[in-house]
Amino acid sequence: MFIHETKLRVRYAETDQMRYVYYGVYATYFEVGRVEALRSLNCSYKNLEDSGILMPVTHFEIKYRKPAFYDEELLIRTCIPELPMSRILFTYETFNTQRESLNTASTELVFVSAQTGRPVRMPALLGDVLKKYF
Repeated sequence: MFIHETKLRVRYAETDQMRYVYYGVYATYFEVGRVEALRSLNCSYKNLEDSGILMPVTHFEIKYRKPAFYDEELLIRTCIPELPMSRILFTYETFNTQRESLNTASTELVFVSAQTGRPVRMPALLGDVLKKYF
């Protein structure tokens, strides 16, 4: 299993009238976690796209437990729990500074050829660095 942690601070524009982080913002937070996790593997989204691979999200699921608030620092734990094939699963957990779990989520993305628009197997660029975690 591969695990990466990313910290971010809640901005005012990301909150609703109740001063909670608006529920839809978490999709963006998880994208930040996903991008930074891949970057930590020296396999950025840009590198993948430059090699002709796109990664659209095919599934997103979240379970909310507690709210996050303006100016809180959050920790997004991003995991790749299984070695990808033509799809890659990311799981997430968001924590506040008290290390309370605020939510859990998952996204599934598919590797797609930019040229054909068809699914392809995980590119070696990513597979070579991920294998050591499984």
